[in-house]
Amino acid sequence: MNVRSADIVQPAREGAPAGMVFVPGSTYVMGSDDHYPEEAPAHPVTVDGFWIDEAPVTNRQFLTFVNSTGHITFAEKRPLAEDYPGADPANLRAGSLVFTPPDHPVRSRDIRQWWVFTLGANWRHPLGRKSSIGTILDHPVVHIAYSDALAFARWAGKELPTEAEWELAARGGLDGAEFAWGDELAPGGVHMANTWQGIFPHENLEEDGFARTSPIKTYPANGYGIYDMIGNVWEWTVDFWTTQHPQPAAKPCCIPRNPRGTDAGGSIDPRQAELHIPRRVLKGGSHLCAPSYCRRYRPAARHAQEIDTTTSHVGFRCVRRTGQNG
Repeated sequence: MNVRSADIVQPAREGAPAGMVFVPGSTYVMGSDDHYPEEAPAHPVTVDGFWIDEAPVTNRQFLTFVNSTGHITFAEKRPLAEDYPGADPANLRAGSLVFTPPDHPVRSRDIRQWWVFTLGANWRHPLGRKSSIGTILDHPVVHIAYSDALAFARWAGKELPTEAEWELAARGGLDGAEFAWGDELAPGGVHMANTWQGIFPHENLEEDGFARTSPIKTYPANGYGIYDMIGNVWEWTVDFWTTQHPQPAAKPCCIPRNPRGTDAGGSIDPRQAELHIPRRVLKGGSHLCAPSYCRRYRPAARHAQEIDTTTSHVGFRCVRRTGQNG
């Protein structure tokens, strides 16, 4: 499919909530059989129409929320010993994971070589205590746990998207296309999203102009008029993690409508089962997704994230479903 997303931009709708775009309900093929196993099998789903934020929630918007509510994010709180049995009390301190690129090539895929738990890192201080958001207020907010995203959504009179809603919105009307804009990652050499160029994790060529997050709306909107669905930051959904999608419906009458993921128990990482920490689905990839390491800068891509884990490349956006007040 070689349709350009710019060719299918939806007309403006009367009564649109400020900063939101309407995604028409439709049946589309969710997932992919051509990439990572957790994206398979590709299967048709039906999703009702809904409104979605035209861009990820920014530092500026999150600051307004915090000033209004006094909300303290997960990364700003000291972890409780009872929640992490066996943990060294000295390690139970407030902070978050910050991407810290090594200065040399690495052979192992051990993420501890580039993810560093940094004391004092949180949404106000994205790189640690000495950093601030003063010059990046229009960048996506990061170091956001699921509970923080949910709190913001409720304050704003919105909700968090399901995985099926998010993927439909990201596709921008291009059902079956590889990317949110067509079938080429960088058509004509033009970067369509904030992703990684170079050999991950030590070499970032910054051909797109950004080493980390970028201001929202830097790159073209997709066919629905939505920005930054791919790259920049991963985004939370409400669905609990599943290791693969369900099998396609046997008959058209049985296509799932507004599907949801498994339950909390089924999402828990078996390697850390003793902690009983559920995982939710992240979508969209981030500025760290690279052809040499993580090709998750696609609508079908998905990633598991523990609800208590915050990082320098995870944010969110909200939805408002038809009939929802506010």
